[in-house]
Amino acid sequence: MRSRGSNAPVVGLVDEAGYGHADDDVKHYASKRRLKRLPLVPAFLVVVVGGGIACAMAPAQSVSRYVLFVVSCCACGSLFSVWLWRWIASKDGGDASMRAISQPIAEGAGAFLRVQYGAIAKMAVVLMLLIGASYQLRPPPPPGGEGIEAVSTRVLGLVASAGFFVGAVCSATSGYVSMRVASSTNVRVASAARRSYADALIVCFRGGLFSAVLNLTLCVVGLVGLFVAVDATAVVPSHDVPLLLVGYGFGASFVALFMQLGGGIYTKAADVGADLVGKVEASIPEDDPRNPAVVADLVGDLVGDCVGSSADVFESVGAEIIGAMILGGQVARDAELPNPLPLVFFPLVVHALDVIASSVGALTITKGAVVRAEKSGTTQPMAILLRGYCVTLVVALAGFTIACRAMLGGQRRDDETDRTATTWLHFEACGLLGFLTAFACAQSSRYYTDYAYPPVRKIAEAATTGHGTNIIVGLAVGFESTAVPTISVACSVIASYHLGRTSGLAGPDSHSAGLFGTAVATMGMLATAVYVLSMNNFGPIADNAGGIAEMSGQSDRVRQATDALDAAGNVTKAITKGYSIGSASLACFLLFAAFMDEFAQFAGRPLESVDVSTPEVLVGGLLGVCMVYVFAGMAIAAVGRTASEVVTEVRRQFRDTPGILAGDERPDYAQCVAMCTRAALDEMRIPGLLCVAAPVAVGLVFRVVGDLTGRPLLGAETLAAYLVFATVTGILTALMFDNVGGAWDNAKKYVELGHFGGKNSEAHKAAVTGDTVGDPLKDTAGPSLHVVIKLLSTTTLVLGPLFVSRV
Repeated sequence: MRSRGSNAPVVGLVDEAGYGHADDDVKHYASKRRLKRLPLVPAFLVVVVGGGIACAMAPAQSVSRYVLFVVSCCACGSLFSVWLWRWIASKDGGDASMRAISQPIAEGAGAFLRVQYGAIAKMAVVLMLLIGASYQLRPPPPPGGEGIEAVSTRVLGLVASAGFFVGAVCSATSGYVSMRVASSTNVRVASAARRSYADALIVCFRGGLFSAVLNLTLCVVGLVGLFVAVDATAVVPSHDVPLLLVGYGFGASFVALFMQLGGGIYTKAADVGADLVGKVEASIPEDDPRNPAVVADLVGDLVGDCVGSSADVFESVGAEIIGAMILGGQVARDAELPNPLPLVFFPLVVHALDVIASSVGALTITKGAVVRAEKSGTTQPMAILLRGYCVTLVVALAGFTIACRAMLGGQRRDDETDRTATTWLHFEACGLLGFLTAFACAQSSRYYTDYAYPPVRKIAEAATTGHGTNIIVGLAVGFESTAVPTISVACSVIASYHLGRTSGLAGPDSHSAGLFGTAVATMGMLATAVYVLSMNNFGPIADNAGGIAEMSGQSDRVRQATDALDAAGNVTKAITKGYSIGSASLACFLLFAAFMDEFAQFAGRPLESVDVSTPEVLVGGLLGVCMVYVFAGMAIAAVGRTASEVVTEVRRQFRDTPGILAGDERPDYAQCVAMCTRAALDEMRIPGLLCVAAPVAVGLVFRVVGDLTGRPLLGAETLAAYLVFATVTGILTALMFDNVGGAWDNAKKYVELGHFGGKNSEAHKAAVTGDTVGDPLKDTAGPSLHVVIKLLSTTTLVLGPLFVSRV
């Protein structure tokens, strides 16, 4: 086979580059590979029936009842993942030319993650030791203290360090599994596209679904295991255990930041370098095998979009669960409930049900459903995927309602004769607000990034008058796109707070019940996280499949199928980013409330408000805003520097080896892969450490100032302002970056479909420029800010004792 525009066999070009063999007996990619058959249906029945019986027999006030239910749901998710992997592995692994391309992509991604994980592990070990040591600076517990106040500093440091380790390991594992599955699925999608568009869509979606199910299962199981281990020590009552789990969220956030940042630098440097020289200067197709940066670009799709996003959703769910569990324990204390466990375990139960609901919704995406949709005139992949999402919403809402009624229905204190029977309905309404907020954020992102709608088409039209107008209109669209998600989140926070406050759960007009209401809204927003993440992972798999189809010289029909999937993947990635930043907004509100509660306990006095008219507090807020902008600038500059090196290298190879463009000689793919790997690892350290070190420095400095001026809570108050200002700034900046980058990308694809002159026209070159400007925004700085705003909260929660002095 020959690539379009090339005179040399693609298999030869890739094989000679030293990227593996194209022999038909390559076992890893053998066609029709089948795993050993497992008795999955009986296993499902055993898990469901056995788990139900065990839960029913467990005492009502026992932790084991809730643990058994959550573990049973996660076991079903694990079995479903096994079934998905067996189904994917049974699909055709492509011909020799396809396998010769997919193998180096998998090897390059695996090599990058091994090196990246090594660098992260070194920093994580040092940080874990510092966490344990920092607790020794906490004032000794007062005599006669209760709950967490009475826990020794040694135990606090040990538990926080252990939680950090477990969270980091689970997050890293989920990312690595996501990469391995995606790198095995991409070639199968390209091969399936030779049979039919429907086959390719199903394989692509289920490849993303596998890692999504496993991702959330790992997150929930890790938290449950850590809870049970801490609770078994009886150091604190069960409803106070979540206060000791904040290290888990910190570990997940720490790993997610470097995976998102490092992967984003890698993928966008390769992408920008490949596009600027290949498309604009050499006028060769995207993913053309003659481009030396094309393999690095395809590797980057996996390590940036797939691994980074998986880690992002993992830490979003983990942080939300921990914050909601802390608030649930606080409400139980305020309400003097005889059994606080239902409120504490409610977040875990909701997310365990997410595994089931998303699996049900995903199973409605079948080949038959796609064929029927095509016959009815619906050929857009997004329309088909959104049907599955709607099914997931319905099932998740039903499960959420049952959980609310069973766990948040009125409990009676021993001295009570009556408690409102409508308590659970208030929280059900909070959850429904979360569902609607998630849908609004997703639809807003789709509207501003899908070329089926006016904003992207306006950007494409602006490209006809030059590069500058394309950039101007794109920026306008990006800024405008922040309105709907912001208003949706604001309405959800206010409404859910007042619904919780008036629920009667902790008496009339309860502030803690109001905060728990916002926690329930956040759970509702993240109750479909598995399905949304599977749509996100659909994107990089489709992108890789398109590259494999192009480089292996497949027919135009195959490439058109993969192009349609790739365009839909751009939208699903944008939807996931909008969903993620919306959920991060609510999760950060929870973590901020947990921060105030925890610091009050550490300080031994209430911390209910922060006065921004205090000069030190206002300065703390300004420093938080500054950190967000400095971090974003560092991330974008890192992509720019690395992309410049890639551009220089690609130009050098084209200049020194003229036979590359003629198709007579192979490019040096390995040089670009090594260059991106080295640069990503070097460039991610300083921005990442800035996010961890800056809030610690602010808290410590103003704690000292507070001690000198007789204000023991000044460090906490200043840090609270730092968190609020940085979070608000980070949310809006990330929204703008995510949406404008996705809009520029799909405006380019809209032109490539033949509009406004099509490929290689002046409008196309202007659209490519917009795409390259948006690449570091939407895939490096924007997604990294999702993690940063949650990392700030988890950092301060874990290191809380450093920033207050006991009164």
